[in-house]
Parts: sequence; C-alpha cells; structure tokens
Amino acid sequence: MAQGVRLIFLGPPGAGKGTQAQVLAESCGIPHISTGEILRAAIANQTELGQQAQGFVDRGELVPDSLILNLIRERLQEQDAQQGWILDGFPRNVNQAEFLNTLLTELKQQCDVALNLEVPDATLVERLLSRGRKDDNQETIRRRLEVYREQTAPVIDFYQKQGSLKSVDGDRSLEEVTAALEQAIAS
Repeated sequence: MAQGVRLIFLGPPGAGKGTQAQVLAESCGIPHISTGEILRAAIANQTELGQQAQGFVDRGELVPDSLILNLIRERLQEQDAQQGWILDGFPRNVNQAEFLNTLLTELKQQCDVALNLEVPDATLVERLLSRGRKDDNQETIRRRLEVYREQTAPVIDFYQKQGSLKSVDGDRSLEEVTAALEQAIAS
C-alpha cells in the first residue's frame, strides 16, 4: 500500500467503513480520522473547541457543522496527517464536502480517492442488529438508512462529478473487501 494517500470513506451505517479504514490506515501508516473520535478526544483533552463541543453534548444537542469543520481543520494540520489520512464519517453532506475541498486547497493537500462501500439494505440491517446496541432495532436502523440516503447520497454524486469516486462491493468477507479497496486505491 502506498504511503501519502488521502482517502475519504463513504457508505451507509453498517457498511464496514470503520473496520476497513482501520485496516488500511495501519497498512499505509497513516491516521484513521473519525469525526466521532476527534470530537471525543477534543472534549477529553479540554481543548478550546472541545469545551465548546462539550456544551452541545451536555445539552443533548448535535454539535454544529461549523465546530466539526474547525475540528477537522485542526486535525488535518497535525504532524501525523501530513503524509496522508483516511477520513471516516466526514463529509456527511455536500456543504461539508465543499468545505473540505476549500480546506484541502488551503492546506495544499488533495483527496486522492473517495471510496464508497456498497452494501444491500438487508445485509446492513442484519449487521447492525448483530451489533446488539440497545437503540438498534429494525425501525431505527431503517430510519438511519433513510437519513443516510437523504443527506449523504448527494455526497456520492459530488465526488462522482469530480471524478474521484470509486465504489466497492462491501457485501463480501473482510479480506475480500480490503483487497478490493487496495486495488481501487492503486488503480
């Protein structure tokens, strides 16, 4: 696997983005950047942005885009991200994708490939139910998939139009999906 690669992972909940991003990040020697982890780390480290985020979390509110965007800006400027990165869970909408393009230009970086993991709904529901989270039932999972399609499907179109999207069948074994992703990155 090539070092210095910058990847965006797209795909519905349960597609295996986090797992695959972790595997590829290790083989490429680059950080796997998850927005959820950035947020938790900023809060735990009591950074200025973390303290702002804590207020929203304490009130049970979603952390606003502007704060997430600033956290991403900060994270992509860290030393370990200079040789490449994998973004997982970001961008979630076209506004965030446009912001990311602007930010990468500002940082003199660019995304090499936006990887979209395609998995049928029936498989996603099965995978998410097997995680055993108490808030996961058929109804909430189907709603999450609807929300994903409404908000994130346009992001897939965004990267398709830019010519940087590569879709991979995520409905296979972990090893087969990893191999397909590595091939998509190399080609």
